[in-house]
Amino acid sequence: MTTLLISHPASLNHSNGPGHPERPDRLRAIESVLEQEKFQPLIRVEPEAAPLEAIALCHPMNYIQAIKQASPKEGLVQLDADTSMSPGSFEAALRAVGGAIRAVDEVVTKKAANAFVCHRPPGHHAETVRPMGFCIFSNVAIAALYARKTYGLERVAVVDFDVHHGNGTQDIFWSDKNLYFASTHQMPLYPGTGALSETGVGNVWNAPLRPGDGGDPFKEAFRSRILPSLRSFGPDLVLISAGFDAHQDDPLANLRLLEPDFAWATSQIAEIADKHAQGRLVSMLEGGYNLAALAKSVGVHVRALMNAGA
Repeated sequence: MTTLLISHPASLNHSNGPGHPERPDRLRAIESVLEQEKFQPLIRVEPEAAPLEAIALCHPMNYIQAIKQASPKEGLVQLDADTSMSPGSFEAALRAVGGAIRAVDEVVTKKAANAFVCHRPPGHHAETVRPMGFCIFSNVAIAALYARKTYGLERVAVVDFDVHHGNGTQDIFWSDKNLYFASTHQMPLYPGTGALSETGVGNVWNAPLRPGDGGDPFKEAFRSRILPSLRSFGPDLVLISAGFDAHQDDPLANLRLLEPDFAWATSQIAEIADKHAQGRLVSMLEGGYNLAALAKSVGVHVRALMNAGA
């Protein structure tokens, strides 16, 4: 078995408008790296569009229908100050969720060692009934609840190392002790959530970092807070919200991580997945807006997944 790479051309058809940092070129930059010879062993598949019933595991059907009806035939529709829909956005969002649940299927049934879902729009800011922060549907939370419903994997963990706090995942997981959410993120920063005091029902583990923090404080947050609590949780499945905007070259924040820091975090998470979850590990792309930094960071992240699955 090897690592599964899930992507779909529909992701390129989602637009937030000219000059927006969450743009199709993000995926083109990633693809240029993943075309290198060392990534040839990846299994590459294109997902189906997710059925609306799968999305409804996290979002009410009236919210899903409202998003569908908002989809324009031309031009852009603003969902919030930062989040837009273009004519291709609804299909892209369905394929993003479809990729998330396809990854769960392939990893849980042992057809792949682990998976990276390379999609847009991202998802970790989307709350139960609110699109925000470039996000429409909560891809990673849907994957968690899909795994529970379809395969009976009761205890599902999400580790989020995007520079922005995953408020949407936290919102959906907040009161369920069998769903675990941990996040490193810059604070203060959008969306303003993610304080140490936000603990849900003992299942939420935030580890905020200060502007200017680099690899050492990041690793310490993992060693002291996230990794011990994840081991104690004993997950049946581990999901990663893999944002790379904590890189020192990213324009939207002020952390100073480098590619080896992302590789290290990936390996640490994979080690726990191997011990507690039979290696079941699925990663999903979130942020990352400097194209060169994003591409290089995804490259080391995917290599770490491949090494974990070897």
